[in-house]
Amino acid sequence: MALRKMGRRLAALAVGIAVIVALIVWYVAGYLTVSPPTVSVSAKGVRTVNLTLQTVASLGPTYEQPSWVSYLVKNEQGQWEHSTVWTLPAHALVHVTVYQFDGDSGLRNPFLARPQGVVGNVMQVDGKTLNVIDPADASHTFTIPSMHLVVPLIGVPDNAKNQCDAAPCSLDTAHRTIKFTFRTGKAGRYRWQCFVPCAAGFIYGFAGPMQTIGYMDGFLNVV
Repeated sequence: MALRKMGRRLAALAVGIAVIVALIVWYVAGYLTVSPPTVSVSAKGVRTVNLTLQTVASLGPTYEQPSWVSYLVKNEQGQWEHSTVWTLPAHALVHVTVYQFDGDSGLRNPFLARPQGVVGNVMQVDGKTLNVIDPADASHTFTIPSMHLVVPLIGVPDNAKNQCDAAPCSLDTAHRTIKFTFRTGKAGRYRWQCFVPCAAGFIYGFAGPMQTIGYMDGFLNVV
């Protein structure tokens, strides 16, 4: 009799333990397989901006250095401004138009004759898509070393009629129109410059305006 009672108790205990183990397994399995709801984050529209520049052979008598070659930028009021420090939004597509009024000086490094770091690694010159130019035809470059961006700017032929004498130049004078697009990436301060030795009157062509902010080099403030 005593053995039977003990057997029943052991059986009941075993069933109870089995139920408890099953409940623990069910709880743990449920905990491990439950995941939080998926949250979709929609990408916002890509920001795009336009940057319009011109390069001139000489600034003219209304500027501090009238004989210096230089870049100019079109401001938000649509006026040409003598500045080479520009603020652009981060992670944006920048559509650049350069009106090139200067003649060719030629590249000393043919590596710079190929557009690089721009969308498609191509540019448009007077409406024609190019992925390289003759190094001898380069007048300037727009180069941002830290972005690995290089764009060679083709010069105006020496025999072109109605050439511009002083800045700002108008589109009814001889010029080349260069267009390209690049992405700004993260915020920061990026140095840009021209790598064509175009500083006439200076030894090796790399002094004067080539080394002065506001002429052939400047900064992009990406914010």
